[in-house]
Amino acid sequence: MAIDTHQELVLKPYRTANRGLNANPANRLLKAARHAGARYGSLVVLAVLWQVAATVGWINPAVIPPLDRVLDALWRGFASGPLLRDLTISLQRAGIAFVAAVALGIPLGLLMGQIRVIERVLDPILQLFRQTSALALYPVFILMLGLGEASKVFVIFWATLFPILLATIGGVKQVDVKLIEMARVYGANRLNIFKSVVLPASLPQIFVGLRLSATTALLLLIAAEMIGANSGIGFQVMNAQYNFQIPLMFAAILLLAALGLTANFILELLQKRLCRWATLKA
Repeated sequence: MAIDTHQELVLKPYRTANRGLNANPANRLLKAARHAGARYGSLVVLAVLWQVAATVGWINPAVIPPLDRVLDALWRGFASGPLLRDLTISLQRAGIAFVAAVALGIPLGLLMGQIRVIERVLDPILQLFRQTSALALYPVFILMLGLGEASKVFVIFWATLFPILLATIGGVKQVDVKLIEMARVYGANRLNIFKSVVLPASLPQIFVGLRLSATTALLLLIAAEMIGANSGIGFQVMNAQYNFQIPLMFAAILLLAALGLTANFILELLQKRLCRWATLKA
């Protein structure tokens, strides 16, 4: 106890000084700039290399145009309207499918992770469907639902469901049994154990599944729009390629990449907010 008190007295001035440095807005801004540079510096280098290589002729500019032409095509696509309309349509398709997958996958995963009877009954069907490619089933969905929006949304939902479902089941099964036993010792009922122990402990793994599913939703969105659509970002990529509008094609591809990064960033922020205890533990 005396040693701890002595260490606290010794370290207190340093902690106070560090709090003062962190409170300085200039230091916080510098720290944020360093963090952004360390994380996204490679993207800046890649962009510069792209521009230089296409400009000086290291790569064929007719196949891979300079970055400034791609960004100009992106701006013109938004200013004239087609890209904005296609972006709205694509976000609507992917958003509906992703929300539906979350609404079904998380509750079903929580049930299968906790109740072994449900898992034993549904797991063979789950494994069968999981091993079947969503794109291979796309013609079946078209026959069942037609060429309209329903088949496109359903094929995205089908591929997006399984990462969420499997991650949720795995998260529930990885909960420390000692935590559940301790909650029971203190008189917690099954509902309280679920709300206070199982669900919080499963959240980090569930967010892993959500991030995988967001990426899968975008991939299947593009594939579905390339195969049987006349609108959307995937259609815009194919249409620009057919008409040899290469800068516009790359602009649509960059837009898709930006969508993926944005979705991942939002889910990361949400995870940090809901799983603060996991961050502190790490």
